[in-house]
Amino acid sequence: QVQLVESGGGLVLPGGSLRLSCTTSGIDFSLYDMAWYRQAPGKQRDLVASVDTDGEATYADFVQGRFTISRDDAKRTVYLRLNSLKVEDTAVYYCNALVSGISVAWGQGTQVTVSQ
Repeated sequence: QVQLVESGGGLVLPGGSLRLSCTTSGIDFSLYDMAWYRQAPGKQRDLVASVDTDGEATYADFVQGRFTISRDDAKRTVYLRLNSLKVEDTAVYYCNALVSGISVAWGQGTQVTVSQ
């Protein structure tokens, strides 16, 4: 059974930082591209960042150098470091596993709230 479990979300002040983790089971992690998406209330789910099996990362334009995606194949885990957080970064952040561009599994999401 494929499982993706996100953690690390929380409440943070504007300008603060968080590190999200997504630990997987039931897949050969090293063979999968991994991605982080986010969804704010009433909005569509948007791609935030992705990392391929070679560790090559891509980012959405709105990231503007503030976030870093990384992976640890030995731990079957993908991370998303969020720095310089803004109120508009508030959303549920989801982990996604892909192979050949096709989504295989989603996590349950972790809430990130940026507020005074």
